Amino acid sequence: QVRLVESGGGLVQAGGSLRLSCAASGLTSNSVTMGWFRQAPGQEREFVANINGNDDTTSYLGFVKGRFTISRDNAKNMLYLQMNNLKLEDTAVYYCAASRLSWVTSARWYNDWGQGTQVTVSS
Repeated sequence: QVRLVESGGGLVQAGGSLRLSCAASGLTSNSVTMGWFRQAPGQEREFVANINGNDDTTSYLGFVKGRFTISRDNAKNMLYLQMNNLKLEDTAVYYCAASRLSWVTSARWYNDWGQGTQVTVSS
């Protein structure tokens, strides 16, 4: 059974940085696409970034490109999201997710989800 556990969220001032971590267990293959999504109150869950399991190529939501960096450590079964220059609009619950497909950005294609970690950016 796949288990994903996020950590690293918190309260930060605008312009600050946070690093989210996701500890994965039960994944059957390292060639799984891992992604980060977020959901703000009253909003739909949206794609933030993903990393392709086959070649570690990445993709990002346009609004976070250049500020966020997704990475993975397969040896440790860890996924990370480095978030710099945080903006008020980045406030949301951030979720780690795993997909058996490549190059997917829609939440519908992600089979496994963590419980989420709250990120709050203050002015």
